[in-house]
Amino acid sequence: MSSEVLVERPHYDSRAVAQGVPVREPRVELDVPLPSSGSATAGYRSAKYSPAEWFSNYHAILERAGTNRHEAGSIQRESRALYQDAEAATVKTQAEGTRLLGERLQEIHYWKSELQQHIHQLLADTESLLVLKTRLEKALDATETPYAIATDNLNCRARRLGPDLVRDAVEEELLKEVDLIRSVQALLKRTTAQVVSQIKTNREAKQTLELDWSDKYQAYSFDDHGGRCSNMSPDTQHHPSSATMQDQVCNSRSWTKFTQDNLSKAGQEEQATNSLRLLVEQVLQDTTHDLRVQCSSVDRAFSQRCAELIEAKAQLEMKLAQNLEQIGAQERSIVAIQQAIHNKEAPLRVAQSRLHLRSLRPNMELCRDEPQFSLEGELRQIDAILASLRQQLSEARGSLSQLEESRVTLEKDVSCKSHSLFIEREKCTTRRRRYPAVSTLSGY
Repeated sequence: MSSEVLVERPHYDSRAVAQGVPVREPRVELDVPLPSSGSATAGYRSAKYSPAEWFSNYHAILERAGTNRHEAGSIQRESRALYQDAEAATVKTQAEGTRLLGERLQEIHYWKSELQQHIHQLLADTESLLVLKTRLEKALDATETPYAIATDNLNCRARRLGPDLVRDAVEEELLKEVDLIRSVQALLKRTTAQVVSQIKTNREAKQTLELDWSDKYQAYSFDDHGGRCSNMSPDTQHHPSSATMQDQVCNSRSWTKFTQDNLSKAGQEEQATNSLRLLVEQVLQDTTHDLRVQCSSVDRAFSQRCAELIEAKAQLEMKLAQNLEQIGAQERSIVAIQQAIHNKEAPLRVAQSRLHLRSLRPNMELCRDEPQFSLEGELRQIDAILASLRQQLSEARGSLSQLEESRVTLEKDVSCKSHSLFIEREKCTTRRRRYPAVSTLSGY
């Protein structure tokens, strides 16, 4: 044969086929006839192989098959070692993960118990503060009665009459009591506001702990369920994206610090609650003691004032009785003086008549003899006695007028003292018997 036409065969990769890699089809080119020595033999030799090519082809196939077999055996040995190592590593890693999950469950349980303990403590503290708040409100309401009593006492004592309208020790003590009650009311209101604020803070801290406890409860449930999962669990599924690191995910240190900060805040609020509870108890005790002490001071002042009024009224009544007796005596004395003056009228007429008759004597008979001197002396004596009696009558009448004025003054003062004593004993002291007891002022 003068020339040979060779056609390229497609390349076949058995290894790629075994591994499942798709084989790329060879590019098909159009057969273009090659020039030959003669056109008559071109059609008989275009698709024929030579013996050498035939031997070369199947020897190459044998060699490729042997190579592929050796490579497959090597890959099988490597795969066997690989999946054995992978199985051991997987079992070890899974056991380590299970152990770590167990430790994590213990840690979550510990912090959950701590949170629950502080939640119960905050709840108990809040309940105790609510009880104290109720006591403060009751104590504040109880101060309205002493305030009404004190102001009513001041108003009643303002209706005292005349000289009894005095700013005495009772009024000073009542004004002190009014100021004390106002200051106690302001203190109770401020303390109540502090208790309300602490209750709000405790509830916020409790809510924070409850949210943290709820998160840990869910985390414990998830980790407990995950720790119970095994290779034989039927509810496991593929979650390819679960191992991807999420944004804003905390680490173990920040996780622990978050709970520790919450517990520290709760501990601070518990300490603040204890301090506030002691403060409230002390405030209620001090205010109750101060109010009762001031009430006792006012009552003592009222008792002393009533005793003074009773003593003054008794003295005035005694003096009034003496005055009335003296008025009676003076009136009788005036009547006696008037009778004495009246009794001198007859002797005066007699003396004056004698002198008049003797003044009618004629001529030398009209002399100043001894009877004349006696009659003139008698007349002068009667005139002097009458003048003295009239002067005494005037003085007695002036004294009687003064005694009458003193009587009126004494009667007015006795009436004033009686009115003041009625206000002190019947109005004020009786009203003060309604003063609240110690238990009521303490908010019980």
